[in-house]
Parts: sequence; C-alpha cells; structure tokens
Amino acid sequence: MADLPTHTIVFEILTRLPAKDVGRSKRVCKQWYALLSTQDFRVLLIDDLTCSVRPIISNNNDYGPSSTVTFPFHHQNNDVSILSHLNGLLCVCLNHTYELLLWNPTTTAFKRLSTPDSHGFYINNLDAIGLYVDADDDYKVLHIKRKSGVLGVYVYSREVDSWRNIPFITRQEYLSPHFNWSAGTFCGGTLYFTVCECWIGGTNVVCRTHIFKSRVCRTHIFS
Repeated sequence: MADLPTHTIVFEILTRLPAKDVGRSKRVCKQWYALLSTQDFRVLLIDDLTCSVRPIISNNNDYGPSSTVTFPFHHQNNDVSILSHLNGLLCVCLNHTYELLLWNPTTTAFKRLSTPDSHGFYINNLDAIGLYVDADDDYKVLHIKRKSGVLGVYVYSREVDSWRNIPFITRQEYLSPHFNWSAGTFCGGTLYFTVCECWIGGTNVVCRTHIFKSRVCRTHIFS
C-alpha cells in the first residue's frame, strides 16, 4: 500500500467510498488531510436519470450541494455505463448502441470512438477497457475484445484519432468467456486488470500489461 501513488489511492479507492468514509480517511496522514479538506475533492454521481458533481464537505464529512452535469450526447434512461477513467476523463458506453465515447464531464466535451469498420463498440461481459497515457503524453484506450473464441486487442490514440490492432500475449485460458476482466487501472505507467473465473472458488489473478509503443501488449500474471 505504501508503494501506491497518491493519485491512484485517491481516484481508484477514495472516490468509490461514501462521504463519511472519505472524511475519516483524513486521519491517515497530513497529506491526505490537506487534500481531503479542500473543495477540490469532488465525486461524480450518475443515477438512472441525472448526472451531478458534488463536493465533500470536510466539516461534517458529507456531500455538499450538487451541480447538475448535462449529458452532451443523446442517451436513454439507465443507458450510460462508465467503463474506465483517468484524470477526470471517462470512457463510457451507450448501452443501446454499444458505442464507446471519451467524455470530460467538467468541460462536457466528448468524442465518439466508433468507426464504420466496427471499432469502438463494446460488448458487456466479454470486452475490457483501460485508459492510459503513453510516454508522449497521448491519452489512449486499450480495448480487449473476446467473441466466439476470437481475440482482438485494439488501441485508440486520442492524438491520432484512430484505432490500431496489436498483438496481445497472455495465457490462453484467461481469454475464454469463463473469465471476467475488470476495467483497467493505470498506475506507475502500467495498466492492471483483475481476471476472475465465473464461479465461486475459481481462479482470481491480477494481470499487469506492458504496451510497447502501441505495437504489442505483453502481460504478467500475479496470483
């Protein structure tokens, strides 16, 4: 735990907790106290009908007044799923069309990732998504697709605005539909996924991916 960067702890752990638990986390150390006592710590809440941003009030460890965020793209009720996030940028799926979008709720800017040649479409329980930043500060989307026993792995570049198919090297058994892949978590220049077998007592592992200049993806498995 001590080796995890602060931004990973904040964005991947604390943002998933209720306001009161975030408030209690201020006691961990002076750095966390200073961070969590400012109005800069906010959470994005999405329910069936609305999307809002709410600050956490340090005095009473509760949510402050919400600011409604308007969806800038067409959607239906209970239609938007957040698949991955990084530095305030979200990769979401429109469930009625299966389209992938990059969306910044703060600026409301968004980008559709779907293409006429079938890139940028997401299938629940089979696909996995991870957002990351490469050495050139280019935000990218890793899309792992498993369908009918065929594996396809693609990288979208925000700078180039295009998809690229890349080789994906990992254990063959984890590519079957009997395993679920989590959303990717970007930490220390690496994307991590949890891979879980679809029954009680099944295999559960952490998959660390290394992407070499968007040309090949190699994984290391931790039990």
